[in-house]
Formats: sequence, C-alpha cells, structure tokens
Amino acid sequence: MGVPPFSVQSAAMFGSRSKTPTDAPAESASSSFFARLRAKVNRGASWVGDLLPGRKIDDELLEELETRLLSADVGVDATQAILGDLHRQVARKELADADALLGALRSALVGILRPVQAPLAVDRARRPYVVLVVGVNGSGKTTTIGKLARRLKQEGLKVMLAAGDTFRAAAVEQLTVWAERNQVPVISQAAGADPAAVVFDALEAARARGMDVLIADTAGRLHTQSHLMDELKKVARVIKRLDPDAPHEVLLVLDASLGQNALRQAEQFNEAIGVTGLVITKLDGTAKGGVVVAIARRFGLPIRFVGVGEQAEDFGPFDAEAFVDGLLRTGAGATV
Repeated sequence: MGVPPFSVQSAAMFGSRSKTPTDAPAESASSSFFARLRAKVNRGASWVGDLLPGRKIDDELLEELETRLLSADVGVDATQAILGDLHRQVARKELADADALLGALRSALVGILRPVQAPLAVDRARRPYVVLVVGVNGSGKTTTIGKLARRLKQEGLKVMLAAGDTFRAAAVEQLTVWAERNQVPVISQAAGADPAAVVFDALEAARARGMDVLIADTAGRLHTQSHLMDELKKVARVIKRLDPDAPHEVLLVLDASLGQNALRQAEQFNEAIGVTGLVITKLDGTAKGGVVVAIARRFGLPIRFVGVGEQAEDFGPFDAEAFVDGLLRTGAGATV
C-alpha cells in the first residue's frame, strides 16, 4: 500500500500553520459557543416551560414531569433515578415550591452529564494522532470532520484528512471541499477503493509529512449491518499495522433527533470497535435532546463535542451546565 501522489493543491497545503481570518482566542470562542449551546438546544420548547410555574409540588406534578422526561428521550433508567431522588427530597420537605423542584431537576441532570464532559485532548507526543470517525448515514460525519479539522488547525496542529468513505458517491467530493476550506490536505482514492487501504496510505503519508493529526472518514453504516461493521474492524486492524496504539480516538457521531435509536447505535458501535468519544449533532432541531442524558447514564462515554447548527461556530466542546440550561431554559438570560 504505497502513498498515492498528491495533487498540487494538497501538496501546497502541507506544513501550513497560518491563522485563518476566522480564528479567535480560544477562551472567547469557548464562551461564545456555550452561549450558543444554551440558546439553541431544544430551541422553541422547554421540557417544563408550561409545567412548573405557579404549580404546587404534588404527585400529579411529578407524574407529569416523568412523562415529559420520557417524551424527551431521557430514558426509563435515568428518568426513574431522577424522579426517585426528587420524590425523596419532596418527602423530606427539602423542596418548598416549583422553583426549588426545577433547581433540583437541573442539579440531577448536571450530575449525570458532568462526568462525561471531556473535550478531545490530542496527545502531541503521538504523531500522527489518529482519529477514526464513525456513524450511520446522515448523522453528520463529514460536517463534523470539517469542523473538527478547522478547530484543530486553529490550535496550531498540522491536520490531514483521509477519505475512507469510498462508497457514497459524493463523500470524497464533500470531504475535499472541507479540506480546501480549511486548507488541509486530504488523501483519497478512486470510488470503490478498499477503505482500509485508503486509511493505511493516508497514515503513511501523514507520518512522512510530519502531520500532528490524521482524521479518517468512514462510510456511514447502519449499526445492524454486520458485514459493514466487520469492515470497520478491518480498518482499525490495518491502522494498527503501522501504529499498534492507533486509532487513538474513535469518535462516534450521533444524530440527537433519532432519540432512542441513537442509544442503540452507541451500543452497537461500542461493541464492534470500542468507541472512545461521542459527537452529538443536530441538537438544535430536536425536542429529544434528553437522549444525551440516557447515553451518558448507560455508557459513560466521553462527550467530546456537540453540534447545534450548520455554521462552523455551531460546533464546540460539550458543557454539561450549558446543555442542561438549554434544555430547561434556565441559566443566564433564560426564562422558564
């Protein structure tokens, strides 16, 4: 598996560490994204916006709250745990009114999510640091790769992309557009090529060119397609021929709007290849963002990033408090 020749455009991109016009200080960018996360998560509806104000705490209110949590795909296990704790606090007369109940609910949700709040930390001693991106069709893998490449480049890292999705007709073209936009090189082969061969060649190229990070795309596949899941395992095995410790990160991209199906995807991909981190996309277009809570409680997998829109600024690290404030319409500038 030799290193394929690079286009003139790709070769010119190697080694570039120049800032792009959209670069911003990391702290300012993070603060801005957390504000966007609060504003855009579950936009247009609150789980409890028309439920708590003016209500007294009684069994009827708690039953309605349970229904809301289940409808938002928080899941049975997490919902039972949360409601059980709230019932105990009510019985001990620790919650005087609906506002106190809302505060307790917020604390419970943050308590589940904070342990999985873990942004991606690239180990610069492992060069190239290999990130394998997996997920089903339509989850937002290609967009995630483009936005992640932009973010890592802004951190001063030399990034290369590998077009390992050789089956979808427009996959290579879409990844190439992102590569050009971010001014990073991309390694690809003809449509129908062996995905493992593409990623192997890309890793060889990344090592030869001194890249810090290699982000490898893979074909979207349903978690129920065992033959395609086996192919994904092959990609991982082939990577290990060059670096026994790679891939260093396996990012699973999940579409939040799929609700409980996203939970099943997390289970199957984790069993098949060993997921090390999650990216939750499309949180702005769903009232079912509670599935993030269900996934966190069941698997404890680190949530690296979330997406709340199409713009590059709509992608950033997961923050448990900002996320919960978006769901409940609490926190700075929010009303319930």
